[in-house]
Amino acid sequence: MLKYIYFCFSFLLVFSAQSQIVNDSLLIEGHYRTFHFIRPVKENPILIFVLHGSGGNGLQIRGGAKKLEDLAPSENILLVYPDGYKKFWNECRKTANSAANLENINENAFFGGMLDYFKKNFQINEKQVFAIGTSGGGHMAYKLALTMPEKFKAITAIIANLPDTNNIDCAEKRMALPVMIINGTADMTNPYEGGEVKLSNNINLGYVRSTARTFQYWSSLAGYNGEPKKELLPDNDPADGKTIERYTFKKKRKPEVTLLKVIGGKHDYPNDINVYLESWAFFKRQMGK
Repeated sequence: MLKYIYFCFSFLLVFSAQSQIVNDSLLIEGHYRTFHFIRPVKENPILIFVLHGSGGNGLQIRGGAKKLEDLAPSENILLVYPDGYKKFWNECRKTANSAANLENINENAFFGGMLDYFKKNFQINEKQVFAIGTSGGGHMAYKLALTMPEKFKAITAIIANLPDTNNIDCAEKRMALPVMIINGTADMTNPYEGGEVKLSNNINLGYVRSTARTFQYWSSLAGYNGEPKKELLPDNDPADGKTIERYTFKKKRKPEVTLLKVIGGKHDYPNDINVYLESWAFFKRQMGK
């Protein structure tokens, strides 16, 4: 019995140590760029970047990903929460007036540096690298898929549309990639039908495409045409006034492209699903491809 108690206590100590957040930084072109992560339980972990929205930081977005954190030890996931530059990302929105965009901060160097860091220190599985981004973090996830797709297996962008064609300044590699989009039809910040994105602190991020055009961009890039498969997801929280329709393009030897249309959804997460667990299920479907 004493031996069993000792084993349990030792396990809890190890699990606690693994669950603690680690803070570090990289010097990128004269700026110390910070990030936070949870140590994986084994070598060759799957790396998932969790990207915060405009005006936030990595530790703030961590609360939403708690259920994914709970899965991380058993799935051997290395969760990384990077910080934007002065709380914003330099994504692909040309007219954005945030400091990150005005100073043309090199995000590709930052993410490339983090990948090198985790390859050196934790021997990450370089073929299983993913990103989940919310709002401005969703735009950053799009940028990763647009400009360095060879480094990523798949992305999820939540409450984010691609910049409109007159508001995009990224050099697009136009490489097909599995993409999942989760957008709300009543979102006034990231307009579902497209339009101008303005924040309350006098930050203007320019115009975005509609969700339909964003979905069409990624599905066309993957070689799909015609109509996607449509499903109605279970309404697990009728009181929230939201329902979710899933639209999916999926064929053998082609990247899956999926849209979760949150009818009545605003600039927030729906209650009917956990967006991080849904993203993980999406990522797992891509691993054998």
